[in-house]
Amino acid sequence: MPDGQEVHYGDYVQDDRVHKAVYADQAVYESELDNIFHKKWIYIGHESQVPNPGDYWTTWVGKERMIMSRGSDGAVHVLYNRCPHRGSLICNNEHGNAGKAFRCPYHAWQFYMDGSVRQVPMKQGYDGVIDYKDPQFSMVRAERQGNYRGFIFASLSTEGEDLETYLGQGARAAFDDICNRSPQGEAEIVANCFRIIQHSNWKIFLENQLDAVHPSITHHSTGDAAAAMQKKYKDKTGDDAPMGYQFLADFTLPFEKWDSLQTVGFPNGHTQLTGYMGLRPRDPVTLAHEAALTDAYGAERMDEILSTNVHHVIVYPCLSVQPPLQQLRAVRPLGPNKTLTEIWHFRLKGAPDGIYERALAYYYHVNSPSTMVNADDLNNFRAIQEGLAMVGGGDWVSLHRNAGQDTVDNGVTHSVTGMSEMPMRNMFAAWKQFMTEGN
Repeated sequence: MPDGQEVHYGDYVQDDRVHKAVYADQAVYESELDNIFHKKWIYIGHESQVPNPGDYWTTWVGKERMIMSRGSDGAVHVLYNRCPHRGSLICNNEHGNAGKAFRCPYHAWQFYMDGSVRQVPMKQGYDGVIDYKDPQFSMVRAERQGNYRGFIFASLSTEGEDLETYLGQGARAAFDDICNRSPQGEAEIVANCFRIIQHSNWKIFLENQLDAVHPSITHHSTGDAAAAMQKKYKDKTGDDAPMGYQFLADFTLPFEKWDSLQTVGFPNGHTQLTGYMGLRPRDPVTLAHEAALTDAYGAERMDEILSTNVHHVIVYPCLSVQPPLQQLRAVRPLGPNKTLTEIWHFRLKGAPDGIYERALAYYYHVNSPSTMVNADDLNNFRAIQEGLAMVGGGDWVSLHRNAGQDTVDNGVTHSVTGMSEMPMRNMFAAWKQFMTEGN
């Protein structure tokens, strides 16, 4: 926007384009933290990260340092990582077990896992001065926290929709699909995760996840190499190569295949990619999985679960989830041009080991820091960010592909083709709503 002109964030987003300032401007980023990351539901972690009393993990919500902990009663708590005495961080390690209580490293105030005061050293100095039950002397809890099927979220605002309403049908499907594939209806996290610092804005990462145009362009060399190895493996052994090669060879799919897919946009920016990857080959692993699910739920429900047509879900603004592959990527903004992504994977309780090994192959081949797939994307993200930070060269980012052609029914948008830029438009519709609410 022109210098000196009053900023209205709604003006930054139009039906088919967005202003480059939404990616590169420090003031916009600060406002995003206030209006989106500090108000909406943000992913904290999975309850299986803290299986035992005293366990904790630390994380970020916007600029706020947070702790997820497990109390002696089994309850999971989300707390601000700050001592109410002199303000020190309580937990300086990423994760661990605090025993019966957190202990501040500065003056040794102690707090139970729910944040309430347990012990204060030199207590006589406070006799008749403070009441230890006064909330101001406890660690502060997140304003709201929620648990959907073991996935823990928090909101730093006392106002707004409850978690399940905010997620809606579109985002809940990500967690339902993961858990339903377990014969026990539960998933558990496999610690630890890959952590990657991306030199780009957080929105660039989310937009890329459901972009069906770039894979056969950006990742074609990786796909060609994998396809060549598949052929070599087949020629040498007579057998099909492990499925991990196919995960990469899929990047050689022609544009027509990608265009035949569909994306679905839901309220609050949540968006799905359907189809793309069939994971029901008639191999022993899949047959064993089908048998385990049939024993648990019956044949009809087993087929319904494994036929769920959801490949990738954006849980806006904080997650990229691939349910059939038991993968989750959490987005932690660090600045307008810097983003931390945490890439986690899950084991399905009661499922055959081969199902986990299949997911692990994808985790390594596609999402690890060493894979060329990730390297290709990271280079694109950096190049986009540097281009958008330029003063000249144009002010707008195009989202024109199939604009005005996608169908809307009861607030849910279905893309007319797999290559429609509807996912980006859907996320920016939510961005505009969140950034202008109450203004």
